[in-house]
Amino acid sequence: MSLAFAWLAAWLFVLSGIMLSYEVMMRYFFISPTKWAAELSQLCLIYGTLLAMPWMLQNRRHIQINAVTDRLGKKIQHLLSLLTLFILMIFSGYVTIYGWLIFYDSYERGRTTGSLLDLPSWIAELSVPVFFFILLIQAIIESWKILVSYSVFKSET
Repeated sequence: MSLAFAWLAAWLFVLSGIMLSYEVMMRYFFISPTKWAAELSQLCLIYGTLLAMPWMLQNRRHIQINAVTDRLGKKIQHLLSLLTLFILMIFSGYVTIYGWLIFYDSYERGRTTGSLLDLPSWIAELSVPVFFFILLIQAIIESWKILVSYSVFKSET
């Protein structure tokens, strides 16, 4: 599932680039800027970034500083990975809960972006709780993988 999200994120980044290139061309060559390109490309960037998070976690593509941890034993590395994932789970849960409250408040009040398109604010805000919840699930899966691999590793020695 996270691979499908990563591919969708990649295509959203491409689509954003196309929209912004079109906007620049229309603005500077034809002196006819669009009303939609900047805001829709912004949505693509928001959704693309958040969509990619579970895949990045699954494949360990987040920024890691491992100059010290690579020198530690496997058991300590497993424990540090679990600690990091636990902190990520707490953070993701917090963002999911409060992101949902922000989304719901905007939805209830009918807030809009105030731009030329005047899109409802909740369209962008909904992505935060949804995709941080998916990141939370991925963190749980990755923690389980570490626990299982450690127990297999432990039983072999």
